[in-house]
Amino acid sequence: MAWVRRVRTASGATAVQIAESVEGRRRIVRHVGSARDEVELGLLVDEARRLLTDDRQGMLDLGITPVRAKSVLLAPPTAPGLFPDPTSGPVPRSLVAGPRVLRTSSGLLYEALAEVYSGLGFDVVGDEVFRDLVIARIVEPTSLLDIDRVLAELGRESVSLSTRKRTLRRAHAGGYRDQIAAACFEHACTNGDVSLLLYDVTTLYFEAEKEDDLRKVGYSKERRVDPQIVVGLLVDRHGFPLEIGCFEGNKAETTTIVPVVTAFQQRHQIADMVVVADAGMLSAGNLAELDDAGLRFIVGSRVTKAPVDLQSHFRWHGDAFTDGQVIDTITPKHRRGAAQRASDPMVRAEPIWDRGAHPGSWRAVWAYSAKRAVRDTKTLTLQENKARAVVAGLKAARTPRFVTTSNGATHVDEASLARARRLIGLKGYVTNIDSVLRHHHGPQ
Repeated sequence: MAWVRRVRTASGATAVQIAESVEGRRRIVRHVGSARDEVELGLLVDEARRLLTDDRQGMLDLGITPVRAKSVLLAPPTAPGLFPDPTSGPVPRSLVAGPRVLRTSSGLLYEALAEVYSGLGFDVVGDEVFRDLVIARIVEPTSLLDIDRVLAELGRESVSLSTRKRTLRRAHAGGYRDQIAAACFEHACTNGDVSLLLYDVTTLYFEAEKEDDLRKVGYSKERRVDPQIVVGLLVDRHGFPLEIGCFEGNKAETTTIVPVVTAFQQRHQIADMVVVADAGMLSAGNLAELDDAGLRFIVGSRVTKAPVDLQSHFRWHGDAFTDGQVIDTITPKHRRGAAQRASDPMVRAEPIWDRGAHPGSWRAVWAYSAKRAVRDTKTLTLQENKARAVVAGLKAARTPRFVTTSNGATHVDEASLARARRLIGLKGYVTNIDSVLRHHHGPQ
């Protein structure tokens, strides 16, 4: 017995398949296609039903045996003229069957992606199976077992699962990553430059029951407990990828930037470049290692460091700022010891960073934006309202920001709230560059 089956895919599309039951086991006979809206779904369902009820042979057409096309009745030719001859009677209508959807595929999408793949120079690896795996992964990230369905939707015939596995092993053993990295570097240099690079980190989760040497449970912003890996990506100023690093799931994000950047530097023998990262990469060890490697950096500073960096400004000018105002000062390299020696709040002028004169400090640039202040005010107000609701017992939640506990009772930390409001609209950057471009819009 065969029937039409609808399956929801990971990408949100609906796959239409023809399944049958053989000796109590269900198997997929044919994948008709995938739909992303109701119109496509209706066409695919109609096509699947037509395949099930084809009156030409009374059984499911698997497309193996060629079938002779049906003949149709057409109207006889008529004499040329503007109006038909009234004595000839009514003109018979054509009995041609209506159009039917036989197959749907995204062949144009595949050709476009294949052209991009070739244009970037990735054909250097000389592996068509690998190319198809890459394109299928871009179209719909799914399992290695389900890639044949994705390729079928692209109008391609997939190789066997064992061949796909061998291809991945061949890619690892054959140094595909090095060849593709070289092609990416050549493309970036041809279409721009690599003097300014941006680095960021993300995590990829796996539906695995047990950890292994790579997939481990680690820090998750979503508080997930699934095994994960940490991926670091280095891109040029236009976002084009240049270097990627894969780390264990329990590895701290701050420890990933130096290995990825130094690997890129050594691979391409680059002596001078600027690395930009967000505040998550800000650690004394990272900055020292980047500096020792001869690299320049611009790293987002945590707003909580502003009271230390801007002691002099707050003393002499208060917490008033103008839109676009930039304050150039210094920040201590380490949390302890250098905090009081970084700058002297009794001196009105902000110190100008000098590598020789300030060995215990980095350069810090703080900028004020009225637009950012509006956004920060909105966010801070929501956090304050949540904190007061928790303290009042109106909302049950984990201890939010600005809520503190004393002698078993919770109350709003008014001092911390006041300090946060003083820093609204400020964004800071830490660097070892003597002159930072003031128009640089780094990590927000």
